[in-house]
Amino acid sequence: MKLHEYQSKQIFSRNGIPIPQGRLASTPIEAKQVAEELGLPVVLKAQVLVGGRGKAGGISLVKTPDEAEEEASKILGNKIKGLPIRNLLVEKAINIRQEIYFGITNDRLAGKPIMIASGEGGVDIEKIACTRPDKIIKVHINPLLGLRDFQVRGIATEINLQRENWRKFLQIGKGLWQVFCDIDATLAEINPLVVTNEGHLFAIDGKITIDDNALFRQRDLIDMRDLSAESPEEIKARKFDLSYIRLSGNIGCLVNGAGLAMATMDNIKICGGEPANFLDIGGGASSEKVSAALKIILSDPNIKTVLINIFGGITRCDEVARGILTALGNNNRNVPMVIRLVGTNAEEGKKLLLDGNQITANTLFEAAQLAVQTAKGVKA
Repeated sequence: MKLHEYQSKQIFSRNGIPIPQGRLASTPIEAKQVAEELGLPVVLKAQVLVGGRGKAGGISLVKTPDEAEEEASKILGNKIKGLPIRNLLVEKAINIRQEIYFGITNDRLAGKPIMIASGEGGVDIEKIACTRPDKIIKVHINPLLGLRDFQVRGIATEINLQRENWRKFLQIGKGLWQVFCDIDATLAEINPLVVTNEGHLFAIDGKITIDDNALFRQRDLIDMRDLSAESPEEIKARKFDLSYIRLSGNIGCLVNGAGLAMATMDNIKICGGEPANFLDIGGGASSEKVSAALKIILSDPNIKTVLINIFGGITRCDEVARGILTALGNNNRNVPMVIRLVGTNAEEGKKLLLDGNQITANTLFEAAQLAVQTAKGVKA
């Protein structure tokens, strides 16, 4: 779950991270009023959950209230990378002396959180990592000990931050770590953290991503989710506790288990096909859940065939078969299915499917081959 910049900054501010004065505006008139209240110049910043806002015309520096209203009318209602701009963050403009990248994420290889910083902030950190890796400072954080003061001071030294700013930088670093821990973030990022001409530090931009698996204990943050940035299929999938990601291929995938789902997609690619989605129904899926998953897959107009690959451990294969037949009975699209069932009650499930004139396979590779063939119009 991604948060907008203004939402991230609200959380930053509550944890001692200084942010510029600013307010949200949803109309050009509101933008003008906020600009007058804050004092000019101000920056108008489109609130969309994608990067590259500046290059796309979503950020504008204005010097008069009328200019704020005019620019806001140009930005609001437009789209950046397909996402509509419904709100602007109007912020007091700041004189910048130095820009710093400062963030925390998870290093899955090391099994620890990692704090990343660079004196070359304000641009994509990925580009700096590729072109100037020596400018990226990385420090692992022991989750049992937490972030230590000496680690933040070490980073300040490495990025050549003036010593007079160390105390504030330490406060920001510890605040960022507190945010990362308290809301189960997978990313807490400030880019850029700026040093002003007066020697003050401010988080000019903020980005937070929260682990969806932890939302059950972050109830107060769930309402902050922006559903306009997500596909209708993903929203429906979440209601049924399904993991769904839409892709650009034409072979739908319905699998139980993330690893098996990835292996299924790999086999489709090996056989010359293109998966249309990642969909993991999880363990213990009922026939109702399988039916819902299949309906979500079939809502994609690009689908030419569906490969269903189920390993029946907790999940019963006959339950899956009933869900498939239920979904097909309620759907007008005549999309061929290739189904592989292995495990608990597999034979019972196969019998149900054969009685329903469905295509079955014994191995994953055989299923992938059949799916690619049917997607190309070759009869199985």
